[in-house]
Amino acid sequence: MLQACLNGGRPRDFHPAVPLSADELAADAKAVIAAGAQQIHLHVRGGDGKESLHPDDVARTLAAVRSAVPGVPLGLSTGWWIPPKGRARQEHIPAWQALPDYVSINLIEEDSAEVIDLALSKGIGVEAGIWSVADAEKFVAHPDARRCLRALIEINEQDLSAGMAACRGILALLDRAGIGLPRLLHGLDATMWDFYREALAHGLDTRIGLEDGKHLPSGAVAENNAELIRAAHAMAA
Repeated sequence: MLQACLNGGRPRDFHPAVPLSADELAADAKAVIAAGAQQIHLHVRGGDGKESLHPDDVARTLAAVRSAVPGVPLGLSTGWWIPPKGRARQEHIPAWQALPDYVSINLIEEDSAEVIDLALSKGIGVEAGIWSVADAEKFVAHPDARRCLRALIEINEQDLSAGMAACRGILALLDRAGIGLPRLLHGLDATMWDFYREALAHGLDTRIGLEDGKHLPSGAVAENNAELIRAAHAMAA
């Protein structure tokens, strides 16, 4: 499965094609699905262009994107840093009336177990964001780990050898714990394409998009998310 990660917390000065508004996210979602992506991951933005978990912003964004790509699985970030930030996110998420198909929850965050429980209680799938072996240990200890949608293995190290070591450690721990969930592996910036290749080599799900990096395998800056997805398909072929 190839997921398109459209924007993350990236600002426009990172790349002029980063989609911010609900309408921009909807148009971008349509373009990446046409280019060959199968799922969408995005960070909701408010009217000021900043990340948001507010129920109105979530509802507006989900409505726009689902109208553009009906039936496509759609996931949102719940990052600790997104306003209202920290544990206060547990006040916004219960108030969501419009629900995504899944959310990503970073195990490094101190209330991650509570947010996993909250998402599952609302019938929302959970991508368990695992950045390290310590995160993997925390995840496998959660009593409902196997009810999650997938293990989201996120390699943030920019040194490739360090990143590969982290990846191998996480995968080995999940194997030892008997966690048979689907696994999505991705890198960031300098390692985005390295871990895309690693995911292909091991038959894992993966993702590509401006959240994770703006460069094509050639080193040139991509025009937009759709060009990144087309490059991913060309590499896989």
